[in-house]
Amino acid sequence: MNISAAGRYIDGTFGRGGHSRAILARLGPDGRLLAIDRDPAAVAFGRERFAGEPRLRLEQGVFADMERIARDLDWLGRVDGILLDLGVSSPQLDEPARGFSFLKDGPLDMRMDPQSGPSAAEWIAVASEREIASVLHELGEERFAGRIARAIVRARGESPITGTRRLAEVVAAANPAWEKDKHPATRSFQAIRIRVNEELQQLTDALQQSLRLLAAGGRLVVISFHSLEDRMVKRFMRDQARGDDLPRGLPVTADHLRPRMRLVGKATRPGAQEVLGNPRARSAVMRVAEMAA
Repeated sequence: MNISAAGRYIDGTFGRGGHSRAILARLGPDGRLLAIDRDPAAVAFGRERFAGEPRLRLEQGVFADMERIARDLDWLGRVDGILLDLGVSSPQLDEPARGFSFLKDGPLDMRMDPQSGPSAAEWIAVASEREIASVLHELGEERFAGRIARAIVRARGESPITGTRRLAEVVAAANPAWEKDKHPATRSFQAIRIRVNEELQQLTDALQQSLRLLAAGGRLVVISFHSLEDRMVKRFMRDQARGDDLPRGLPVTADHLRPRMRLVGKATRPGAQEVLGNPRARSAVMRVAEMAA
């Protein structure tokens, strides 16, 4: 993130504050950090853990709230760095009551903000077979989406699917080809979670807002754990670094294209030692882009 001691930064996914703590450690007394998380439990934890930290402002909200909050702070076009660590956090996965994990039985919720929108159980109860299949295929890249969707609709006709274990069992029974070292419900749970939380739309909003938030030289850093998200980030950064989309064959030079960003290095993935210490990092991909002057 190329942090400067007096800079302004946004941590768009506070979680349990690991990245925020690292940013604050590099800031001087005049530096400022805005941290956002849609999970009220994460915000409550942060306000207790970071109580008395004058350089931190912690807000509950989604990515789309970044611009509004930054406007209140008079930060539009003045932010030196934005960090987005996408996906579900470890505390959410580890708490069965949140309904994210297929390894522990709990209510089928999956909402990052339990007070906002329908739960996974409520969505599954009313979604058509076609819609479920589409979500599993498009958001989970599940090869057997149609087969699993039919099984879910058949099972809910017998009794409502309200728990994570039952959904995992239904999906596993309908999946004819289990991937090595991967639970057969992995892709389906991931897809349903992304749909329930509208994660791809939130990411789209955040990427577009970064263009209005970042100062010249400010950096956008995104850590993805899902191939769809990573492709979105890669395409966005590439397009902004390429500049205006003009018809092919026009007699223009590179400076006429007015690129908004420049790419910083290549995609970074965790090394073997990091994965050994934190297996959940194995699919992480980090990409960095910097606003043009």
